[in-house]
Amino acid sequence: MVDLHSHILPGVDDGARSLEESVEIAIAAARDGTKVMAATPHVRDDFPTAVATMERLVLELNEALLEKGIELQILGGAEIAISNLQTLDADELRRLGLGGNPHYLLVEFPYFDWPLALENEIWNLKLRGITPVIAHPERNPQVQEAPARVGALVAAGALVQLTAASVDGRLGRRNRKTAHELIAAGHAHLIASDAHWPGLRRAGTSSAAAALHNPELAHWLTHAVPAAIVQDLPVPERPQSKRGARSGWFRL
Repeated sequence: MVDLHSHILPGVDDGARSLEESVEIAIAAARDGTKVMAATPHVRDDFPTAVATMERLVLELNEALLEKGIELQILGGAEIAISNLQTLDADELRRLGLGGNPHYLLVEFPYFDWPLALENEIWNLKLRGITPVIAHPERNPQVQEAPARVGALVAAGALVQLTAASVDGRLGRRNRKTAHELIAAGHAHLIASDAHWPGLRRAGTSSAAAALHNPELAHWLTHAVPAAIVQDLPVPERPQSKRGARSGWFRL
């Protein structure tokens, strides 16, 4: 599996606090079947992670994992707040590309309120050849009240990433319900761990994949789409739902 949202880098945000914790997260991810993980530290006012810091820590963490024989590749990236998109120059945006791909950016959806500027930012990024990947909208109360609103963001050209702990229910029934509604509507494209530490939002996406009760769709969300982003390939078509098949979102 390919996991394109994590806070595995040590000491830069609210994720891993030390290299030892970073290694713990990596071990958990590898055990869960993750082969590639993007390090996506916050880039926002309270955690203004510098591009050079992210790049240096990715190199150091990969070296540490190699020394310990942990089979997990760490790639670069960032989780960028909407308000910070305008403060970053073209070179910074390129170097913060999701999974090392300058044509994609992981954009943080706020936990409260609907971001009025987001649709314009999506258009602006698309005009520059960048596809925004919207992180965890299912955890926002406004989205939970009206999940169909996310359709406008997808129509504008964004992809949507759901948190694994939302999909499998670890973050509660409301997050789970909204995540599955977005999947059912075709408004979700990838699942990622958003791993911060060993615990509730632990590394790995296998439990979320199992919760879908649809192996083909689960593979698309946890491997095919994120792998295409990393490899800069066209996003593969979503698997067709089997007629009459009972999918996970019908058993909430």
